[in-house]
Amino acid sequence: MRVGEGTAQLTLYTHDPRETEHLGERLGRLLLPGDVLCLSGNLGTGKTCLVRGLARGWGASQLATSPTFTLVNEYRRTRDEQRFYHMDCYRLSGAVEAQTTALDDILDAPGVLVIEWPERIALALPQDCLWIEIRDLGGDDREFRLTARGARGEVLLRALSE
Repeated sequence: MRVGEGTAQLTLYTHDPRETEHLGERLGRLLLPGDVLCLSGNLGTGKTCLVRGLARGWGASQLATSPTFTLVNEYRRTRDEQRFYHMDCYRLSGAVEAQTTALDDILDAPGVLVIEWPERIALALPQDCLWIEIRDLGGDDREFRLTARGARGEVLLRALSE
């Protein structure tokens, strides 16, 4: 893990979709209510694949799917009814439009929020989040650059790096 200018970063690599889901599972087991993860990357880089692992590791009772046309999917855990929100902002034009999706209500709810295409609503995002930039390195190889934006993000990075 690299720390500089008040920002902690961790870079990880996967070589196939199974490894990407496994990375998501590892991180998903660490998530607590109030955590916000921002997934940035081009189409086809594996954002939804990572979310499937995140949701499974967190304990979602259903398989996570892409919310591209519904904007937000909600999953629950059987053991405690906690919620996992998966938001896709690809079709949104900015922070003002994000408010029409009940983003504030989701951020206030006791759950986890994972956002695909967060750069489209950057002004509406909380200060404390974990930003994950995904790069396609060719074939099934992916680079995940995780950047902590706030104290909770740093805690997640430290736990993931162990």
